[in-house]
Amino acid sequence: MRQRIVRLTLVGGVLVLALLLLLATCGGGGGGSEDDEPEKKPARKSTGPATQLTVPPAYTTKRGWEIVGAGPDYALSNTTGRLAYLVRASDDRYRLRTLDTETGRADWSGDAWRPADPGHFPKLLTVAKDGQEFFVTWSHGKAGDGLDPARTSVSLDVYDAVDGERRRVEVPWTGAPAVTATGPGILISGGRADSAVVDPVSGEVSEIAASSVAYPKGCTACKQLTEVRGQTAKGLLLSGVREFWVRGGWFSRQNAPKGADPLSGVPTSVAPGLVLAKWQPAKGAKRAATHQLWTVHDSASGKPVVSVECHTPAIEPGRYPQAVVSPSGGYLVAGNLAFDLEAKKGFCFEDEGGTALLTLASVTDGGTAYGATTARDAAEALDGGVGPVSMSFTTWSVDALPPNTRLPEAETSGIGVFRWTDRKDRLHLLGYPRVG
Repeated sequence: MRQRIVRLTLVGGVLVLALLLLLATCGGGGGGSEDDEPEKKPARKSTGPATQLTVPPAYTTKRGWEIVGAGPDYALSNTTGRLAYLVRASDDRYRLRTLDTETGRADWSGDAWRPADPGHFPKLLTVAKDGQEFFVTWSHGKAGDGLDPARTSVSLDVYDAVDGERRRVEVPWTGAPAVTATGPGILISGGRADSAVVDPVSGEVSEIAASSVAYPKGCTACKQLTEVRGQTAKGLLLSGVREFWVRGGWFSRQNAPKGADPLSGVPTSVAPGLVLAKWQPAKGAKRAATHQLWTVHDSASGKPVVSVECHTPAIEPGRYPQAVVSPSGGYLVAGNLAFDLEAKKGFCFEDEGGTALLTLASVTDGGTAYGATTARDAAEALDGGVGPVSMSFTTWSVDALPPNTRLPEAETSGIGVFRWTDRKDRLHLLGYPRVG
């Protein structure tokens, strides 16, 4: 009986196999619809990521890639086209992974390691020096040597964006650090004039104490509330209650834009190669009482690039309005301000009473910026702020987008990067190609 069952099973298997071959040859029976085709899996490569967000019409969700469960930060390398993100490897260890943004294929991955603060995802950013880009993860916590449990440090892991070669650097640091990468080095500061700069190529650490800061001659305002704002190719950018300067380099008073009071400059945001500053109009100017002059400066020379007048918006120097630059550096947006750096034109989006009409949060090389009409800052606009809009640098016109539209946080290699959190509180990073 057992042998008979086996023989029947074999015969049934042969019949099933023959039927499958017949269906494959006949295209699913000839009269069926495309939805009835048995072989559908390969076609899914063109149906896009599983998560289909509502996005601006410049992007398509029919192609692209998706990462689920990554850490809250990611970093982009425009020269290599790679995106870096962190995943949890175990309870106290993390791993940096990368993918090719154009194809969505996984690229190099680093070894798992334990950060200074293992309870939280490390922070992640990109820094460039001499045409070479690096991904940098950092955390702040107890030093790793165990000799002094009270000693804390900033722990950095610096990865070559091309091949993932890694260098570990630890910098002793007390208090809450701010780590930025607006210049050729990694800047650690703490809201005052004390700072440290890490060379991403050599790992060398240069510590700069507040007592060693040299002030521009005749600038009494520089000595009040002195603070490190960022790093430039020529050195550290510092500011006082008014006026700003590069340590050992240029001084804002000699680089005031036309029509501004040269003693009034305050840097509000720093981006790689650029500084956004606000200035009071010269005394006696027609709109000096109601408006300010917003100027983008070249951070290497201090020279003004482009300016625009605007009412006095909310401002938190170093944080808001946040300057965002397009990948190739041709456009800059910050709050309700937009600058075409090549055409040297600026625009302030506000009504006659001075109320900001929108907040811009991202900008592409194609000359399109994205934001929202009711968001308080860029983060809120990207998090689904009410009234999503797009703005064209060609016409300076603003177009409303559907209320549930998600905005691209960045764009590289023609791929828009979008963020979304599901009901399980898992972060999704999605890459949707730009149409055309």
